[in-house]
Amino acid sequence: MDVTGVDTTGAGETVLTDDGVRLWAARTGGDAGEPVILCHGGPGLWDTLEEPAALLPGNPAYRWDQRGPGRSQRSGPYSTDRPVADLEAVRRHFGLERVTLLGHSWGARPALAYAPAHPARVGGLNYVSGTGIDDDSTWHPAHKEAFHRRLGERPGRRERRQELRERGDGRTDAEDREYAVLQWSVDFTDHDRAEAHAEAMATPWFGVNYACDAAIGAELKRPSATHGLRERCAALRVPVLRVPVLIVDGEDDIRPRWSVDSLEKALPDVTRTTPAGAGHLPWTEDPEGFRAAVGAFPGGVRHRWGSR
Repeated sequence: MDVTGVDTTGAGETVLTDDGVRLWAARTGGDAGEPVILCHGGPGLWDTLEEPAALLPGNPAYRWDQRGPGRSQRSGPYSTDRPVADLEAVRRHFGLERVTLLGHSWGARPALAYAPAHPARVGGLNYVSGTGIDDDSTWHPAHKEAFHRRLGERPGRRERRQELRERGDGRTDAEDREYAVLQWSVDFTDHDRAEAHAEAMATPWFGVNYACDAAIGAELKRPSATHGLRERCAALRVPVLRVPVLIVDGEDDIRPRWSVDSLEKALPDVTRTTPAGAGHLPWTEDPEGFRAAVGAFPGGVRHRWGSR
């Protein structure tokens, strides 16, 4: 870690944002097809999308750590708008004229906001495991209930999480990682492999930026957080602004998938696919299905697992 807070040990490049913050970004993949920029989940986390990037069929893939966590500079401001501007900085840094976006979980939100803001730059949007455009209060109680139910399906996990939670800032770095692994394990449907999958997500471990998570989380709880998103999605009906969207929902994601229904209705050019037996990270539990659906989008035949 250098004096600016940027991790210099990871392979990649430094992207300078419009307000001088340094972001980590890396290019992988081949040279065939439209470049894809991937936006990871969080907030307060780092890029964990190396696996889905590798499933793209030869496309150049660009991954980056949002400001605050991971290998990027630990510097705000932290808000729902900043990742949109920072995504534009990544595009400009690599000199990409037109891109496909793949946003996962929280990262689906800035990707969705970027598309109507820069429609000429976006060839398509893969909206993976997002939570839609309605107020978070409409779906979060159902998510919380499902989280605790799945966490309690294996003995001792709920109790250990609560113990670590109560330690708060007193957790060691190792305990903080353990706490995250317990949290993330519920995002997988296979009980026998869930914690191994979550361990892979936590490797390498950069530490959660709780200040970033809290700042953006508080903003997302406000009723105004999604204000204008519905209108901006509807604006994509104008032919010159039209951006095709693929919505990917894991059938067993603990975030209720009906939360995305209003987004689907608001978009003019949308395909929705629901992989059976997959949770919040569908590429992990159905890699071939994910490759077929996302790799063929946009354009060409859009393969589906069992579309609605």
